[in-house]
Amino acid sequence: MFSLCIFSGSKHSDILFCPHQLKENNSISCDDLKDGEKRRIPNPVCKFEDAFKYHSDIMANIKKVGFEKPTPIQSQAWPIILQGFDLIGIAQTGTGKTLAYLMPGFIHLDSQPISREKRNGPGMLVLIPTRELALQVEAECLKYSYKGIKSICIYGGGDRKGQINTVTKGVDIVIATPGRLNDLQMNGFINLKSITYLVLDEADRMLDMGFEPQIMKILLDIRPDRQTVMTSAVWNPITFQSYFLVINFILQAVNTVEQKIIVIPEEEKRAFTHHFVDTMKSDDKTIIFVGKKLTADDLSSDFGLQGIPVQSLHGNREQCDREQALDDFKKGKVRILIATDLASRGLDVHDITHVFNFDFPRNIEEYVHRVGRTGRAGGWIAFLDGLLIATPFLPILTNHLKSPNYHLLQTFIFLTHSSRGG
Repeated sequence: MFSLCIFSGSKHSDILFCPHQLKENNSISCDDLKDGEKRRIPNPVCKFEDAFKYHSDIMANIKKVGFEKPTPIQSQAWPIILQGFDLIGIAQTGTGKTLAYLMPGFIHLDSQPISREKRNGPGMLVLIPTRELALQVEAECLKYSYKGIKSICIYGGGDRKGQINTVTKGVDIVIATPGRLNDLQMNGFINLKSITYLVLDEADRMLDMGFEPQIMKILLDIRPDRQTVMTSAVWNPITFQSYFLVINFILQAVNTVEQKIIVIPEEEKRAFTHHFVDTMKSDDKTIIFVGKKLTADDLSSDFGLQGIPVQSLHGNREQCDREQALDDFKKGKVRILIATDLASRGLDVHDITHVFNFDFPRNIEEYVHRVGRTGRAGGWIAFLDGLLIATPFLPILTNHLKSPNYHLLQTFIFLTHSSRGG
């Protein structure tokens, strides 16, 4: 049973269940979900030394990258995970959730009674919904190397033979998408019985993508006394393994983002998008989100014919092309990435200045993730759509539109209701 749940960036009034032994610190709400007698929730750490003073290699890595202090999710997650508790961590995109589970994972692996060399398989598994996120977590593993721990990224579309060769030679951490991992598992290429530390990153997204059968098969091979960590930027009520977990809190977007709504007819969207691109400054970097793969390709072709360098990212592109598109965008070879919601979750590009919604997201959860693409840098997000789009989105927009743009929201609400005869 999951022990503790953290909400980072939310207030106590945002939580719609009755918490026992609730602790709030630095906009964190933490609750023990265990039935029966509640346990003492560990105090959050204020400094890196509070969590890792006995782990000099980790402290050296932290100093090398120049972090000043833990993020809120890290400050509360680290003492909980380091004590061996299971955890569900819910925090906004870009708040350091990956390191919140990676750092304790390194220590967990090194502290097991059976040495890594004698374990006959990996000790840590990170399940992730998409290839791009898996590669990104692998990059974080490599950046914060610890005592020679080896990791591998396993994903569909990659070199299957090379992945099998690496796994069979021995690794400590497996970062994987469910489909490819289940393939290697069912064919006997990987031993999951040695896993003692399991991470389900964006677990809700994996279920939304239909990976539940593969995940269930994977979990059957993992020992039941494992330590489990789940993380996400949003959370819906889900049934997972034998647990029914109901967590409900008001979704909120990153509050450093200025949000703008532009209400125009559908037939004028492309012209407005081209105008926006023409007015971009030399240091601007933009993701344009679209609802369909075909739209992404059409917009990319339009810009290409005008001599404007862009890249596109969606599920129909070959994996090598997707990796090249993301690399070009990260390195600034192109300043415009046209993407479906494949790019909305967790992609780590720090200098994005604008998120441009050519099409409205399918649901509020995807909206929160889209906002998070620029929330890391404090940019702004625009909504570009017709009138019949946003009744479910009005509460979250109302909460987060800044006062200078409030008239835009009022106009938007009026036009939406007018167009529906209300």
